[in-house]
Amino acid sequence: MIPDEYLQSFVVECGELLEAMEEALLMVEQAAEDPEIINAIFRAAHTIKGSAGMFGLDPIVAFTHAAESVLDQVRSGDMAMTSALAALFIEAHDHLVILVCHIAEGSQPTDETDNQGKGLIAQLEAYLGGAAVAEASVDMPAVHQATVEREGGDAVGTDHWHISLRFGTEVFRNGMDPFSFVRCLTTLGSIVELVTLIDAIPPAQEMDPETCYLGFEISFSSDADKVAIDSVFNFVRSDCLIRILPPRSKVSEYQRLIQDLPEQEMRLGEILLKCGTLTPEELEQVLDFQAAQGENQQRPIGEVLVEQHMVSPPVVEAALEKQKQVKENKKTEANLIRVDAEKLDELINLVGELIIAGAGTNMIARRANMADLTESTATLSRLVEEVRDSALALRMVQIGGTFNRFTRVVRDVSKELGKDIDLVISGGDTELDKTVVEKIGDPLTHLVRNSMDHGIENAELRLARGKPAKGTLRLNAYHDAGSIVIEVSDDGGGLNKEKILGKAIERGLVSEGANLSDKEIYNLIFEAGFSTADTVSNLSGRGVGMDVVRRNIQALRGSIDLDSIEGQGSTIRIRLPLTLAIIDGFMVGVGNDVYVIPLDMVVECIELDAWAGDESDGQYLNLRGEVLPYRRLRDHFDKEGDRVQRENVVVVRYGEHKAGLVVDKLMGEFQTVIKPLGKLFRSEKSIGGFTILGSGEVALIVDVPGLMGQIEHEREAGELVSFPRSGAV
Repeated sequence: MIPDEYLQSFVVECGELLEAMEEALLMVEQAAEDPEIINAIFRAAHTIKGSAGMFGLDPIVAFTHAAESVLDQVRSGDMAMTSALAALFIEAHDHLVILVCHIAEGSQPTDETDNQGKGLIAQLEAYLGGAAVAEASVDMPAVHQATVEREGGDAVGTDHWHISLRFGTEVFRNGMDPFSFVRCLTTLGSIVELVTLIDAIPPAQEMDPETCYLGFEISFSSDADKVAIDSVFNFVRSDCLIRILPPRSKVSEYQRLIQDLPEQEMRLGEILLKCGTLTPEELEQVLDFQAAQGENQQRPIGEVLVEQHMVSPPVVEAALEKQKQVKENKKTEANLIRVDAEKLDELINLVGELIIAGAGTNMIARRANMADLTESTATLSRLVEEVRDSALALRMVQIGGTFNRFTRVVRDVSKELGKDIDLVISGGDTELDKTVVEKIGDPLTHLVRNSMDHGIENAELRLARGKPAKGTLRLNAYHDAGSIVIEVSDDGGGLNKEKILGKAIERGLVSEGANLSDKEIYNLIFEAGFSTADTVSNLSGRGVGMDVVRRNIQALRGSIDLDSIEGQGSTIRIRLPLTLAIIDGFMVGVGNDVYVIPLDMVVECIELDAWAGDESDGQYLNLRGEVLPYRRLRDHFDKEGDRVQRENVVVVRYGEHKAGLVVDKLMGEFQTVIKPLGKLFRSEKSIGGFTILGSGEVALIVDVPGLMGQIEHEREAGELVSFPRSGAV
């Protein structure tokens, strides 16, 4: 039985490793082979195997071992990472995701999953078997020497094998004796030098007698081939890290070995000693030589090693790079901590209550008219605001992680459709609330798949239209007026207005002869059950999806619209709030009620002149030459009572639209804790929630996008003028 907290940590770690593995595999498939990317894939597979071995998850260990063995051949240069092999590893990655999901759910893999795993292992072993046969049939030292000579690289001058071993912590508990494997090596040759690594051993009071902390660096003389030496460790392979370098290996292979050493801070001499480049005697000789040269005593040991021809400069550079990398990694790891998302949510809730309590204190201070108390509460309010910003920053994440997941979606869907499509991502460093990121994934997936299926044409049609054969899909994000805007655009055929309008008339969504703008026609595709597809495919055509996308976006207090140019492409634009918890608000009064408008959407406040506009043809005013529609909140919310003599207009902007909200009085800025409305108010689109004032009273939060949408809907019925774009006259 695995404790839940350990199992949860394992699942989370595997999820991160699998995500990194998938990203690296897609890079390998799309670009030239890169050793660093191959190493990243290998490290992810090896870490998953090691962690699974610690928990006794044999199916994951067995499957990952097959993949790791093939990756090891690729890393050593004995096998090329072809597109077919990369595709196979992507399938292996997907299978690992399924296995980890079963672990997370506490269920057993199905027969179908088992059969799929066996099939993938057989395909991996086919690659591995070919490499193994090749290794067994030739003299490996001669092959490596020939490779070095052919490639013109430097070789480390030793006739011995180098074996690097790191035993897992569970070796003793699994009934294994690490040194027995070392003794078994003597049946194939002789151990020239053995260095026992004890860096992982903790202080005596913290030591667990059942935990293995040992590792070995071995210089081994043998005429056996690599397969025979490697087979010695078959029974412990799932719980240890093994690296075997043939005699006279390339410098690059020693560089790779240094990079794979456990992350521990060490001096250069210790690194070279542990990686087998130097024997203890040789290191002692170098230190004696350095001490004997008084004028050279301060010279770096690397220079001395090169001067004495004991190591080549590239090996020294690799060791120094490793030392630098270790220090940087340790510093980075020390600055990171994993926090449960629920704890962050609880913190945000407490900060919200603190803001409400602080507002009440400020009100009491103003009533008391005490200068010292007012100054103290002002300082408290400033600190509370800083705490609020810091707490919200903890939940802000970059949207790039969400965007990067679509690399795989584009790859799979483009192959299914038989189209060549390139994904271009920009604005990945744009940050928004973690809750919003989690909920935007599904709508984005549908929009991306829809653009690939309906938007981008096949290669023949694109060439006929004078376009490149490869289509382009773009994901972009940026901040605008206190919101985040996410764009999904393509260079496909665009939308056919006549076809959309004809379908809408056929379904009764629009009356025949209706005069609709281009944007209104395009937005018809968001109606429930609407589809212009001639055939139903696995991806689309059933008229289900776009209406759900809009509903999900609106549930996040966001909006979605679409622009298209027939023959050139389409752009779907999603606008979302940065956070769903706490905002800066602007309080206004209407009669005896208080409303809060999101401060980021407020452009300016002006006094409404009785002669500024003519209400006979609708409500609008001339704002410095700009036609500005406006709406009285008193009329919108049907408030009783007479108008005040001096009304004010709060000019708000959302996206490309501006409008005016007429209120009785302006009450200033207010830190607003957004609390959701009940089910009774779901149909009210112009209210986005409520907040509690310092006095304990409730103030409604105006949903500016929803209010504009309502008024726009009324305009379509002929009641009001439309909202012009910002700057229109």
